[in-house]
Amino acid sequence: MRKAIQFAFSFAIWSIVATAKYNPPLFHFETSSLDNDIVHSHNFQPRGNRQQKPCKTYPSDAEWPSKTQWDAFNATLSGALIATVPEASPCYASNANTSTQCDDLTKSWSNSSLRIDDATSIRSILFQGMTCMPPSYAPRFLFTRPNASTCSVGGFPAYTVNATTVEQIQRAVLFAKDQNIRLVIKNTGHDFGAKSTGMGALSVWTHYLKDTEYIEKYADSKEQDGYGGPAVKLGAGVQVFEAYALAKRYGITLVGGEGRTVGHIGGYIQGGGHSPLTSIWGMAADHVLSINLVTASGTFITANSTQNTDLFWALRGGGGSTYGVVTSMVIKAFPKIPVTTMRYNISTGGNFTQAKFWEAQKVYVDNFEKYADLGHYAYYRVRHVNGEIMHDMTSWVAPNTSATNFRASIAPLLEKWKSVGANLDPVIEEHDNFADAWEAGFPQEAWTWNMRQASRFFPRSVLANDTSRAASFDAIKKVFEEGANLIMFNIRNPPGSEAIDNAVNPAWRKILMFALMFVTWSPTDSVDYVTQLSRNLTYEWNPRWKALTPGSGTYMSESDYIEPGWQESFHGSNYPRLYDLKKKWDPEGVFYAQNAVGSEDWVMGETLLGHLPSQNSKLCRK
Repeated sequence: MRKAIQFAFSFAIWSIVATAKYNPPLFHFETSSLDNDIVHSHNFQPRGNRQQKPCKTYPSDAEWPSKTQWDAFNATLSGALIATVPEASPCYASNANTSTQCDDLTKSWSNSSLRIDDATSIRSILFQGMTCMPPSYAPRFLFTRPNASTCSVGGFPAYTVNATTVEQIQRAVLFAKDQNIRLVIKNTGHDFGAKSTGMGALSVWTHYLKDTEYIEKYADSKEQDGYGGPAVKLGAGVQVFEAYALAKRYGITLVGGEGRTVGHIGGYIQGGGHSPLTSIWGMAADHVLSINLVTASGTFITANSTQNTDLFWALRGGGGSTYGVVTSMVIKAFPKIPVTTMRYNISTGGNFTQAKFWEAQKVYVDNFEKYADLGHYAYYRVRHVNGEIMHDMTSWVAPNTSATNFRASIAPLLEKWKSVGANLDPVIEEHDNFADAWEAGFPQEAWTWNMRQASRFFPRSVLANDTSRAASFDAIKKVFEEGANLIMFNIRNPPGSEAIDNAVNPAWRKILMFALMFVTWSPTDSVDYVTQLSRNLTYEWNPRWKALTPGSGTYMSESDYIEPGWQESFHGSNYPRLYDLKKKWDPEGVFYAQNAVGSEDWVMGETLLGHLPSQNSKLCRK
């Protein structure tokens, strides 16, 4: 049943210049699907009392499928079923190759590309239980498992379907329903909230659905007021770096993420998707024209402006892993534009004291409104490094702006910084297209394992007021001084975006600053220390930011794993409608993910650190 991942399925990304009215042709992998009559008849077969079962079925349960059943299921998938073997298991095997394999694995453990190419590896390894890690990364304090010298599957899925056809996805959904098994979806495993893992689950892995198509003119079915321009169709496995390469090839621009290895149309777009281009063009979800997906009934459908319109609304911002398995999307493309970027580092030390650093930071935040209204976007960090403060601007992005005009816009800021001793040598580059600017400005992200975070939107109304802006700045500074690190975004949604009818969190439309706090630890830190850091995020620090931003929210994909009142924080006034649609499209609760729509109807059986739901435990109805 096991098969080498690298040989499971491979083909080159392909692109075809085409025209399409309403819906482009299905990708080749989408043409292999179950007949709707078969799916319909399956859904009306007697199911006994499955709906009344209080918990999902697990390997320790008598109802767990036998090996014969798993083998039969694998046969219907043409051998695409993978029995989970944790990636770090070579570190615990007793064979001659163990040492070399483990050394190589340890050296590459933070490489996001290699982790994404594994069927079950995820970024949020803490919530999986850390049950099998290279020994040098395994926590010494053993708060996640009884013995650090062992390796177990833990919170990873029991089996994974390496999906290369829609039919395989349909069969996975139907099998999970029939057997009352937890079903999860993994694209890249890049999320911070453990949405793509779960003990005893069957996982649908969409990583190899890499087909792409360029559409010269997409004619929306609403011909009077709909869209009629260039677009791309992307398979679910296409990652940001692949989407941008396609855009460069055809001289277009796509609104997408800054992370290179993130899946472009998975949880990123389904969660809303902020972008270096958001200040001029809004959220990535705002530009979706059509979606193909497999629903909880196992049916393969299209959702767009004229069919399944309620689901089309929900999938554009309502969150992934909760309404179905998306196989492809059609996305609006924009013209090629020039982009200027800036990168720099500033660190305290010598005459540039920490007091002067915060003075410089305040000058910058005081100008957030100015820069966002110019269409700029900035992504930077403020971190504790060897007793000093490090501020690194990963990239300040100025779309549709020449380097000359950009320098003129930031000259007053740099002059003020210089006056307080914040000398820097910025790298400013002008590119004739966004893909090249992004390539130069955003290095590949590491696969961080020892991290917890929380976040909050600071709206324009708060930052435009001198008093509330000063209070917000002080609250952010205070959290840093008490031990957190910061990731900061200067970003807006453009005027008029609030009128777009999709499920994007309404709080996104009012944003001027997106602030994240995060904590890290080492394997040698005590359980008490890590527990206190984690509790500080949720119960001490983030509430201060919330108190200053009433009615605002945060981004579900970069939020606290146990965000209190997440329904309001992630969805605002959209939540009641999203919950009703969840009950309509998935009444049996086939799809579950942490803090996803409808997840409040379920509970995990165990916790980590005494307050974090463990994916290495049973999922039961409340």
